[in-house]
Amino acid sequence: MNIGIVGLGLIGGSLAIDLRSCGHTILGVSRRRETCQQAVGRGIVDAASTDLESMVAADVVFLCTPLRAISSTVEHLLPILPPTTVITDVGSVKASVVKTIAPQWQNFVGGHPMAGTAESGLDAALSGLFVDRPYVLTPIDSTPVEAVERVTSIIAPLQCRIYHCTPEDHDRAVSWISHLPVMVSASLIAACMGEASPIVLKLAQQLASSGFRDTSRVGGGNPELGVMMAMYNQETLLSSLYAYRNQLDQVIQHIEQKDWGALERQLKQTQQTRPQFL
Repeated sequence: MNIGIVGLGLIGGSLAIDLRSCGHTILGVSRRRETCQQAVGRGIVDAASTDLESMVAADVVFLCTPLRAISSTVEHLLPILPPTTVITDVGSVKASVVKTIAPQWQNFVGGHPMAGTAESGLDAALSGLFVDRPYVLTPIDSTPVEAVERVTSIIAPLQCRIYHCTPEDHDRAVSWISHLPVMVSASLIAACMGEASPIVLKLAQQLASSGFRDTSRVGGGNPELGVMMAMYNQETLLSSLYAYRNQLDQVIQHIEQKDWGALERQLKQTQQTRPQFL
């Protein structure tokens, strides 16, 4: 099958590597000519271009651009494609993307492979990125079953865990386990950097180990992704942030009042429930 990938960064490049190894012909598009040359030279894609018109030969097109670029990409892409072409995307927010594309293109299947690293760009692309990772598809009532089946047949060999849900439920779920952690983690780093004593701050940086590394990891990731999460999932993310702030207020209250029993009960509850998310 001819598969087009628009955006040859971490996700697009990693998809290209694995899908090409499955025997598909991969046609890549990147804004930078150097990236196109690198992708072909490394054998990540069969052909690459800076021109979206190269997607005319694709049976399925994966939109792997940043969220802010999806709308303009679709605007230029749709007049080029045959009506049988299936389009899917990899954005971490689904409701706004589906609302933008589905009315214009019936054969659109919203998608979100929940995998990645702290690195970005084609140099970060690697094989096996999606193994045992969730890959969410968000078809709506008007989405043709055949389109969903085609996307499923392509991603299933990646050994990912495929889930189906509505775009809205997806956005609410990822606001808790993906978008909120980014904001909380970034706030942790910022709070630590607010330490008034240079000596204490330096010592904290020297002593930081696995606990800080684990809780700060996503806050030290790609800033553009964090901003896009907030922009395109604003209402749901704010709701999650307010709920998190309420939990912090409870912890502060327990400590201020020296209510160690209440604090222990809360920590026991989180200890018991954490495995349900892993």
